[in-house]
Amino acid sequence: MCLGVPARIVAIADAARLRAVADILGERREIDLSCIAEPGEALSDRIGQWVLVHLGFALSRVEEADARITLDLLRQVDEAEAGQGHLKASLLA
Repeated sequence: MCLGVPARIVAIADAARLRAVADILGERREIDLSCIAEPGEALSDRIGQWVLVHLGFALSRVEEADARITLDLLRQVDEAEAGQGHLKASLLA
């Protein structure tokens, strides 16, 4: 199953390469913004925004409330499967 995971952009790693650092379930990962960045856009304006990340690419921007609801639902599924911590490991692998 393919899954886009909500993440919050916390820094710009390399503006020329459209790379940012995102917080995904408490872990910081470098992601690619090329699918959502506009030509000539100041990427620093993206810091603090929530995005859906799939395979290291930010595919779309999402509202914070929606991102938090999705993360909560993912945690509930993980707990229901009695795999505390399994969710984070599988989504960040």
